[in-house]
Amino acid sequence: MLRLTDFIIDCPDTMKLAAFYSEVTGRPIKEGSHENWAGIKFGEIELAFIRVDDYRAPQWPDSEHPKQFHLDFEVDEIESEQRRVLDLGATLQQDFMGPNGYGWRVYTDPIGHPFCLCRNKGFNWTDQGLI
Repeated sequence: MLRLTDFIIDCPDTMKLAAFYSEVTGRPIKEGSHENWAGIKFGEIELAFIRVDDYRAPQWPDSEHPKQFHLDFEVDEIESEQRRVLDLGATLQQDFMGPNGYGWRVYTDPIGHPFCLCRNKGFNWTDQGLI
């Protein structure tokens, strides 16, 4: 049996990056998190942050320092979520929104990892999942 349990992100300050994603997702930082390992639970999967000495941030879209991964977040209202993540310390990098209000925008978190806010036609999320 194989089960995905963690998605781990390298960073210089685990608690600071965990706090950013905790605010972005509205989920609490896992009890017992500390300076070397912090996590946020999403059901059975944990978004985790591990401290790395001499961390080198990706320089999206520079291929010499590639992004390594990115996270997508589906949103109901892109403008209000954009204001919120920018206020939390994200930086808008590129806009791929179409004239119909669907598409995505690429941001970087406070230490340079890219993530996207996406608005896809026909996707409606509730606390119970996709409907």
